Amino acid sequence: MSQRRIPCLWMRGGTSKAACFLASDLPADAKQRDAVLLAVMGSPDVRQIDGIGGADPLTSKVAIIQRSMRPDADVDYLFAQVNVERAVVDYGQNCGNILAAVGPLAIERGLVPLTAPVTQVRVHMVNTGQIAVAEVRCSAEGVEYGGEARIDGVPGTASPIILNFLDIAGSTCGALLPTGNVIDRFDGVDVTCIDNGMPVILLRASDLGISGYETREQLDANNELKQRLESIRLQAGPRMNLGDVAQRSVPKMTLIAEPRDGGAITSRTFIPHRCHASIGVFGAVSVASACLLQGSVAQGLAKVADARELMVSVEHPTGEFSVALQRGDDGELAGCGLLRTARLLFAGDVFIPAAKE
Repeated sequence: MSQRRIPCLWMRGGTSKAACFLASDLPADAKQRDAVLLAVMGSPDVRQIDGIGGADPLTSKVAIIQRSMRPDADVDYLFAQVNVERAVVDYGQNCGNILAAVGPLAIERGLVPLTAPVTQVRVHMVNTGQIAVAEVRCSAEGVEYGGEARIDGVPGTASPIILNFLDIAGSTCGALLPTGNVIDRFDGVDVTCIDNGMPVILLRASDLGISGYETREQLDANNELKQRLESIRLQAGPRMNLGDVAQRSVPKMTLIAEPRDGGAITSRTFIPHRCHASIGVFGAVSVASACLLQGSVAQGLAKVADARELMVSVEHPTGEFSVALQRGDDGELAGCGLLRTARLLFAGDVFIPAAKE
């Protein structure tokens, strides 16, 4: 069978990996593009054995970029989450981990001129319409991937990439509190539905009969817990302006408990049916933001300072994720930023069967 080759960069962004493409190298038709991305990853198949996906949602991701026509952006970034087990490609969310790779990707592909020692890349996140500004360290030769920054979930160190977010509240749902309430109740369980970059439903782990300190493997094996979480998710989705979420990867479900290791809160996140090895970038931003909301399910659990600018550490199964939050004069959330790292893993062509187009 003949095959088609497509130029591709394979990149780590934060604690995820993605196949990265120029939009011009993929079909313009959305249905054909989805078929190509499924073939690239080898989905649907639990092992993704006939593609480059790693049999895990964190390694079955795609970034598609092109020069932006917007005056406030350099590049457009479309994120695609390719389902491992089903023939589904979801565009209903951002991915902040892969966003960390978009600045270097744009420079590698020549879409943004190189400026040493730091190149700023203004990224239009097509999935939600928001803008992020990535600060990427560079030399005269190109992107500097080596450095001393360390993030939990990634071995070793790398060059820091600073991501500053502009107005991401309500990025997908239309409001920071999409239901209009700080607290909602589903199946007898209090939850806080929030969207500060990622739609998330927060629940106190103790309300579901667990500690919140279980391992990822223990939670994945708890089928009764997962059924309860999915019941709540399906009810909350329409209330969060997301419609029927049965086939969507949002909202994420995050169980919270008091911090154990000096952070602000402990988290266990489902994305949405498997427990995350850590926590997503925007998921961490939403969880951290909820820690500042009076009356949320995080109140009484979260340990945060009363300050205009503060670092909120969200503990997760493999470490912690720190989010910088700013309050405005009225005490409301005014902005956020964080530190990530990224690395170019390989550059070349990915091959798909011609019949998959």
